[in-house]
Order: sequence, then C-alpha cells, then structure tokens
Amino acid sequence: VQLVESGGGLVQAGGSLRLSCAASGRTFSSFTMGWFRQAPGKEREFVAFISGSGVSTRYKDSVKGRFTISRDNAKNTVYLQMNSLKPEDTAVYYCAAAPLFGAYRIGEYDCWGQGTQVTVSS
Repeated sequence: VQLVESGGGLVQAGGSLRLSCAASGRTFSSFTMGWFRQAPGKEREFVAFISGSGVSTRYKDSVKGRFTISRDNAKNTVYLQMNSLKPEDTAVYYCAAAPLFGAYRIGEYDCWGQGTQVTVSS
C-alpha cells in the first residue's frame, strides 16, 4: 500500500481542516488506518485509528470531540476532520496502514505516508 496525504495548511485557532490520505492497492479495506503527528522536537504520537470496516475508532484523549476519523473504502481514502484546532495541534500529520485490527502503536504500522504540515496560529 502506498499512501499520500493532503489537506494540511495554516489555520487560525478555532478553525477546521480536513486531511485526506489516498491509498493505492486493492486490499485497502483490510487495513487498520491511523493518523499520527509529530511536532518539532517531539516524538511522533498516535492521534486516531479506524478499523478496516470503519466500525471501530479510537482517539488520543486530547483530540476527542474535536477530531473525527473516517474512511471511504470505495475511494481507498481515509480522512481526519479536525475542528476547534489549537496551537498545540501544530505538527506534521502522517497517515499509516497496519495489518492488525485496533493497532495504535507506531511499531504496529508498516506503511507510512510522507506527511502533511498543519500549522495553527494563535
């Protein structure tokens, strides 16, 4: 699976962005898809995942109620809708694919996109 993210940019605090991650390959629906982020000087961290069917999701506590992960298996695309953005959400956001159900650890993901920058100004 190859992954390409898009949708990042500069937004003011309180604003919204929607990230997209387009995947190649015919087995997209079999993968758990995750979003991670890495801020300058910090380690990459889990943000959200969605199961292959789209039924199960999980979020980092600090984004619950603000971010929504979804997927369209017909379009081989996973999304991250980000609302009420805060300056601390500033980071490079990566999508990733894992063959395991419910994966949320970085080491469980074996395919990564190149990342898209999200900058939230105060």
